[in-house]
Amino acid sequence: MNNASSRARALTAGALALTGALALTACGSSDSDDSGSGSGKTHTVKTAMGDVKVPVAPKRVVVLDTAELDSAISLGVKPVGSTHVEASSGFPSYLPKDKVSGIKDVGEMLNPNMEVIAGLKPDLILTSKIRHGAKYDQLKKIAPTVMTETTGYPWKENFRTHADALGKEAEAKKVVADYTAHAKKVTTALGGPAKAKATEVNVIRFMEGADIRLYGEQSYIATILKDVGLGRAPISAKAKDGFSYDLSPEKIDQADTDVIFRSTYGDPKKAKQTQTVGSGLWKNMKAVKSGDVHTVDDELWIQGIGYTAASKILDEMRADLTKK
Repeated sequence: MNNASSRARALTAGALALTGALALTACGSSDSDDSGSGSGKTHTVKTAMGDVKVPVAPKRVVVLDTAELDSAISLGVKPVGSTHVEASSGFPSYLPKDKVSGIKDVGEMLNPNMEVIAGLKPDLILTSKIRHGAKYDQLKKIAPTVMTETTGYPWKENFRTHADALGKEAEAKKVVADYTAHAKKVTTALGGPAKAKATEVNVIRFMEGADIRLYGEQSYIATILKDVGLGRAPISAKAKDGFSYDLSPEKIDQADTDVIFRSTYGDPKKAKQTQTVGSGLWKNMKAVKSGDVHTVDDELWIQGIGYTAASKILDEMRADLTKK
């Protein structure tokens, strides 16, 4: 496997490890301890690595993936440090600049710099076992480390764990309520539940170093489609482990449906996007002919994984699906 393929597959590896991997939701007993933040009090969070005592009100948080960064920002917490995704420059552009300015870049997501993390003197580290389980022993020596099992599909459960670790459970309830109301408004804008369900949607991703990916039911983006009540094309049920179904440019017509959202990770030519969208198969697809193929930002729709990203996706989805 070449390096590009390794990077592309590693970027979404978390969403493939779904068997028995729903993130453990958090608990919350308070204990008196000398190692907490400020007051010295801690509470226990259930994590993929067992029970972990964290400060009741952590002040210096380091996040090691985009989902954890989105969760923190959604809850009004500005981390002192965060990793970046290799294909992007800096932190995700969909996040408000004032919310990420001043956050220290602690390295590429798959290879965070332990010295830089330690230098920030964090009192809490947030990540997932699928990303950094092999580094857990190193990380927990720096600060209490809360890991969910995986990323992607169980993002809502993971968010609850992040909120408990951050001491932001009340804020989390409001975030979830706002999102639920937002999704219902989009459904209404599309003509109601019946009309939304009658509109079948596929989401495909052109990936450098890998096959074209069509997302199945157990993926982050699929949960948002479901919350709006949109229909799914039958091919989405063929997804491996529920996550994705791989296609070659020569079989792209299998992805045809009423509406297609498409994104690209990496170089368009190396990701087979250029040759695919220029082909006769592509041009003859129903969604292409009707103008119902919508190009979306990969960083937002695929990499974001959180409520701030989801809210922006809902806005874009509504705009794209109500153009006609």
